[in-house]
Amino acid sequence: MDKASAPSGLAPVFPFSAIVGQDEMRLAMLVCAIDPSVGGVLVLGDRGTGKSTAVRALASLLPPMAAVIDCPYHCDPQAPAGRCEVCDGLRARRRKAAALRSEMRPVPVVDLPLGATEDRVVGALDLERALTDGVKAFEPGLLARAHRGFLYVDEVNLLEDHLVDLLIDVAASGQNVVEREGLSVRHPARFVLIGSGNPEEGELRPQLLDRFGLSIEVVRRRDAFERDPQAFVKQWAAADADVRRSILEARERLAQVRVPDAVLEQAARLCMALGTDGLRGELTLMRAARVVAALEGVAEVDDRHLRQVAVPALRHRLRRNPLDDTGSGARVARAIDDVLAPAA
Repeated sequence: MDKASAPSGLAPVFPFSAIVGQDEMRLAMLVCAIDPSVGGVLVLGDRGTGKSTAVRALASLLPPMAAVIDCPYHCDPQAPAGRCEVCDGLRARRRKAAALRSEMRPVPVVDLPLGATEDRVVGALDLERALTDGVKAFEPGLLARAHRGFLYVDEVNLLEDHLVDLLIDVAASGQNVVEREGLSVRHPARFVLIGSGNPEEGELRPQLLDRFGLSIEVVRRRDAFERDPQAFVKQWAAADADVRRSILEARERLAQVRVPDAVLEQAARLCMALGTDGLRGELTLMRAARVVAALEGVAEVDDRHLRQVAVPALRHRLRRNPLDDTGSGARVARAIDDVLAPAA
């Protein structure tokens, strides 16, 4: 079920601002909410530590987004280059109008169940319309619903290989292409991928692991929430409103934040010291640091911002070293101290 559009009568969601002692997790989620190009969040922790609750908390405070009316992919009316074929058809029918009609919708947060079929994920022929009207029509899948929002995969390390391949392809291209049953459909599918899992139950394939911008570990306290959810949510409503406002303000500032060449060089040196593969480590580190600077309201990224995001940005990108049994987070922290200037 699309959590963002769930009826208001559902049980209260644990407030995002009330999460205790998880600064790294909260920062990682805020970074991806402000700048989806960072690439998503991988949340690792033992079973029952509240990983799924963190995702629901984030979804509950995201500000609504503008979407084209009657578009199944809720395309952005202000971004013509990223619109779908449905929007092109709507524009053709409204050729005298200056712009497509739009409405405000909740940001989609869509669950991808482990047992989902490929048709449910990518979409398929609408059998009801085919049988009743004789029309070949496309029924959008979960990837379509997640466009411009979040796709959440619980126990992502147990996801079947064919679905992993799908996610890798779509995450790389930003488009979902369906060629089957006489259908030929291409639609935008850009989303923040959030995965959670218990590392003791299996590892992720390296190709999928590399698609997550940030990796974190979660343990959470929620006793007061369970005793009186309504009162707890009310208590934290103002704080959640502050977080929502900070997201909006950081999005507005993000394009103006500079990343000096010296900071880019430091990011590259850090990745070289750790031996990370490819350029995704440097890109994620740079983008996440820029978001942190935007959250702080400063105009330029510095080493402090690199320090705040280096562990979640690089921890899951390290090669195994049989001669070093130090945890990956500790290895990144050690490299930070070796490469970056001392924190102020």
